[in-house]
Amino acid sequence: MRNSVIYVINVAKVRVRAGRGKGFVWVDADVTKWTGKQFKEFQAAAKDTATKSGIKYVTTGRGTGKIKFSDIPSTPTTSTKGMWVSSGRGTGKRKL
Repeated sequence: MRNSVIYVINVAKVRVRAGRGKGFVWVDADVTKWTGKQFKEFQAAAKDTATKSGIKYVTTGRGTGKIKFSDIPSTPTTSTKGMWVSSGRGTGKRKL
């Protein structure tokens, strides 16, 4: 079953699984919070809040592993200017 997204001026209706994965509910979600510069700011704020509250590790792999906050790299964003993007069914391309 797919998760569907319907865009409505920076607010989206997101289909989220509910219960034991059998049902779903539609919820409003701010799309811009999970992309680009706003996500970087959100991620940095969450990391700062966690470290100030004394949390040093993040659990991974269903709670079976852990890594330090200091080991999490910050990924730089690069410009897409000059890159090629495929169009159609992969038969065409255009330059950004």
